This record gives sequence, structure tokens and C-alpha cells, in this order.
Amino acid sequence: MNRPVWMYLLIMAVVTYLIRVLPLTLIRKEIKNRTIRSFLYYVPYVTLAVMTFPAILSATSSIWSGTAGFLVALLLAYKKQGLFKVAVGSCAVVFLLELII
Repeated sequence: MNRPVWMYLLIMAVVTYLIRVLPLTLIRKEIKNRTIRSFLYYVPYVTLAVMTFPAILSATSSIWSGTAGFLVALLLAYKKQGLFKVAVGSCAVVFLLELII
């Protein structure tokens, strides 16, 4: 198990390259299935949410302040506020709760 690091890097690079190139080479026609198209449309948003959500809860010293900031951000975004207002509102709630807790 004493292989050089460059071998692992090379294998990782090849696998990453294949994952990105194979769909382009294998699927040449436009995807017309509505279900697959909608699935592919939402994949980036779901991936970002899955990566971000645990960080929201663990970024503060208390899980409750992180949850409150998340809920405020959801509420403001649902009311179609801008990104700046959502960010400032959730940060303000987290800051105030961290002072109290």
C-alpha cells in the first residue's frame, strides 16, 4: 500500500474527467423527456442546498441560532425579498440570538 501520491492523483483526475466527458459523448441528442429534463434542471440547486444546510446549522455556537437564522432567511426569501435583505436579516437574527444565548 506504499504507492506514490502522483498515482492517486492521476487516477482521480482520470475518473473526474470521465465523469464530465462521458455524458457529452454518449448523449448526442436533445433530451425530450420532461421528467429527466426537470430532474437535471434541479440537480444543481439540490446539490447546493445539501452542501449548505449542515454548514448553516453548525456555523454558530448554538444550533438554535443557526436554525432561527435559516428560518428567517426562508421567510424573507418566500416573501420575495432581495438577496441582500435575506442575508442581512438572517445574520442579524443569528447575531442577536448569539448575544442572548
